[in-house]
Amino acid sequence: MSRDDACTVQLQLLQGFVLSVGRRPVSLISSAQRVLAFLALQERQVARAQVAALLWPEATAGRANASLRSAIWRAQRQCDRLIHANSETLALSREVMVDVRVAATQAHRILEGGPVDRHLSTRLQLSADLLPDWYDDWVVVERELYHQLRLHALEALCERLTSAGRIGEAVDVGLDAIRAEPLRESAHRVLIEAHLAGGNRWEALRQFQRCRALLAEELGLEPSAALVRLVRQTGALVARHSSVSAARKDSRKVRTASVAASTSLK
Repeated sequence: MSRDDACTVQLQLLQGFVLSVGRRPVSLISSAQRVLAFLALQERQVARAQVAALLWPEATAGRANASLRSAIWRAQRQCDRLIHANSETLALSREVMVDVRVAATQAHRILEGGPVDRHLSTRLQLSADLLPDWYDDWVVVERELYHQLRLHALEALCERLTSAGRIGEAVDVGLDAIRAEPLRESAHRVLIEAHLAGGNRWEALRQFQRCRALLAEELGLEPSAALVRLVRQTGALVARHSSVSAARKDSRKVRTASVAASTSLK
């Protein structure tokens, strides 16, 4: 391990809370974890009183401030490079690398039209939710904000890859978007467009049928008119192909029967 690796402090909030120093996991009590996670998601200095009130909403101001001081002390005892603190404000140290910050930055770059190649390494991050097992009110809000950002980024990346002719990658990213939100019609749309761009009309129609079934079963809704228009021609082509195939099969059956009848007469 290099000296830089040994000094690196990393905070993972996607898929769950993991703090590591020099790639070594560091154990923290729940209150210290929540202080670090809250500061990591703010990306700015926050008043001590605000942190205490949000993290200990049912406690008195004095008790909440005491709990906050205890949590900070316990965190700093494990690593003294985690929190920048003074008498009025708190902030996460700039030395701490936070995965959701990196992922959010990449998501914004994708949405702003940055180069596609640069962002494929972030696919796993964009496929993960923020602190999925935490249900504090402030976490729920932050999780939904990131969830919407990553969905938009996955859909945009799918469209960009489709336009670049990288159909296999586009399909994978489109499926990631649907796994993240199965009832999101726009996620189904970009995947259908990727299938069509690859010439896979049956796959496109099958995905539309899955979308329609999900919307009907879960929400009692039909797909939008725009999505129906997108697949209407595809459905007609598939239906025509099926009709032609059926006609050919019937024709072969007739010919076979005629040959058999002629042979029996002889």
